[in-house]
This record gives sequence, C-alpha cells and structure tokens, in this order.
Amino acid sequence: MAEPSTAAPTAPPEGRYGRARTAEARTDRRLKATGLVLGVLLLGFTAWAGASYIAGQDVTGELTGFDVVSDSEVEVSVAVRKPTDEVGVCTIRARAEDGLEVGRADVRFDDDTDRIHRSVTLNTTQRATTAELLGCAAA
Repeated sequence: MAEPSTAAPTAPPEGRYGRARTAEARTDRRLKATGLVLGVLLLGFTAWAGASYIAGQDVTGELTGFDVVSDSEVEVSVAVRKPTDEVGVCTIRARAEDGLEVGRADVRFDDDTDRIHRSVTLNTTQRATTAELLGCAAA
C-alpha cells in the first residue's frame, strides 16, 4: 500500500476561491484604465478648446430680422456685442431664391457702447429672398 503524501498542496482547491487572476485579466484592466484616462484627456481638451474659442471672440453679432424693400434693396437688422473701445465689422449677405449671392457688405460698428442694434440697407443685384450674417470680428 502506498503511503499518503505529507507535502502540502501547492494550489488551493479548484473553484474554492474564485478564478485565478491571469495575465489576460491584468492586461484587460490596464487597457480599460488607459482608455478611461485618454477619454478624460480628450474631453478636457475639447472643453478647453471650445472655451478658449468662445472667449477669444470679442465681437459677436446676430441678425435679428430683414425686410426685402425692393428688387435692389434689403433692410437688415443686426445686433452686435463688442467691447466699448473696440471697432467691430460684420459681414452681411443677401441671397436670391436660387441660392445665388446677390449682395454683400461689411458694416462697421464703431459706436462707444458695448451693445448696438442697427438697421442696414444692403444693395442687391436682383431680388433677394433671404439675408444672412456671415460673421463679426474686430476691425
């Protein structure tokens, strides 16, 4: 008859303490952590870039309305916000029904106030059906 082994077992009984951690599980956790860190960095960069872009715009404008006066004129209302001591320029355009640009103008806003609401007459080459504010910037 064989004598029982007196050596202690080298591994715990199968299934008693859960699965053994493998190199694959450690790699999976590292990839998840790396992905999380990179995602947070990307989100932070996007927020920083957006905030610096918005903060960098000293002169902003909004087209508040327009009225087609005739086949050669459009009356455009523009509201502009700017620093009091800054001169702003806004580009406005008019388009015909087929989308063709029929008028464009750069309008200066050099008033000593920070908010300006002004109506501008835009000359057109043919009847316009819409007007657009393309953008505003410091002069």
